[in-house]
Amino acid sequence: MKKTTGMDRTTTRQWRPATRAVRGGTWRSEHGETSEAMFLTSGYTYDDAQTVADRFAGDAKGMTYSRLQNPTVAMLEERVALLEGAEACRAQASGMAAMTAALLCQLSSGDHVVAARAAFGSCRWLVDHLLPRFGIETTVIGSAVDEEWEKAIRPNTRVFFFETPANPTLDVVDLKYVCDLAKAHGITTVVDNAFASPALQRPMEFGADVVAYSATKLMDGQGRVLAGAVCGTQEWIDEVLLPFQRNTGPNLSPFNAWVVHKGLETLSLRAHHQSRSAVALGEFLEPRIAKAGGHMRHPGLPSHPRHELALGQMEATGPIFAFDVGTRERAFAILDAMELIDISNNIGDARSLMCHPASTTHANMGEEARGEMGVTEGLLRINVGLEDIEDLKEDMDRALKAAGI
Repeated sequence: MKKTTGMDRTTTRQWRPATRAVRGGTWRSEHGETSEAMFLTSGYTYDDAQTVADRFAGDAKGMTYSRLQNPTVAMLEERVALLEGAEACRAQASGMAAMTAALLCQLSSGDHVVAARAAFGSCRWLVDHLLPRFGIETTVIGSAVDEEWEKAIRPNTRVFFFETPANPTLDVVDLKYVCDLAKAHGITTVVDNAFASPALQRPMEFGADVVAYSATKLMDGQGRVLAGAVCGTQEWIDEVLLPFQRNTGPNLSPFNAWVVHKGLETLSLRAHHQSRSAVALGEFLEPRIAKAGGHMRHPGLPSHPRHELALGQMEATGPIFAFDVGTRERAFAILDAMELIDISNNIGDARSLMCHPASTTHANMGEEARGEMGVTEGLLRINVGLEDIEDLKEDMDRALKAAGI
């Protein structure tokens, strides 16, 4: 196989983001196909015994086994790295496989992790339950309070782990401040960028070391497959992440890789359009929510405490926001009254989706932990899709009225 039209790596890195999203990581076979080929194979054959010996020894390039390399997966990895501005990327079986691999590949018993209190429920499970089982100490902090990061540092702190904007409270972390602080103390920053994607935010531009994704979300963008990705320097990917991945096997299937690869072609168009719609819907909702005694959590609105910071480190503030209506009864009444917007716990989809985090994505955390995070009984999280904004407003208007708002 050859890379697209013979362009080398230096040339592709000179392309602008829109070109990278369509052309990056395209390898063509001798057939000259326009759409990237799908290689559904677990293994490979070789012309002679010395060739396979050289490949396994690392003395020759080429595929050895699909747990290590697959052409379709490799195309996705190259495109994601280009979009992220990273030297390298390894695809993972899911977003949580990506988060788990990004942490466990570099941590050992006796190490310490500082993590954001506001995070996806499964990410908090890693921090609160999995890492401590292996002797890894953890501290959770209010990630939107800059001073808390430095206060939490210990001599054995190895990793800062956070997402921005955070799920589902939409806390915004000051990327430059936290990444600069980490570098000054020799700490590795691992940033979950799933709420933004590289189309809207590139943490490495602010000094992040590792960026992890649930590619299930905006990268696929149409609710079709599970996928994840971890980006970093070539050295970190090859020497830290790859040994863990090679021997534990959280690999992405070629089919899922192909689906996400095609989704990346329209990522920027979708992410920016959905961001604009999210702001418009947030502006529509905010007066009603405030009048009912609730509040918005939307980084795209001036009412968000870190609105200006979000605008400074994001191209757009994303399709996802949350709002609090006070009680579970009101929240459920809104969900039950919706006719267009679906009840679903996914995000990043082209369809508008809404869920009640306290009873879904964060249900396994327990009431006390949810309270510390700000995941209240009245909180609703919405992913704003590609539907006409006026239809979405009408659906929300109808649902709010049904809940007495």
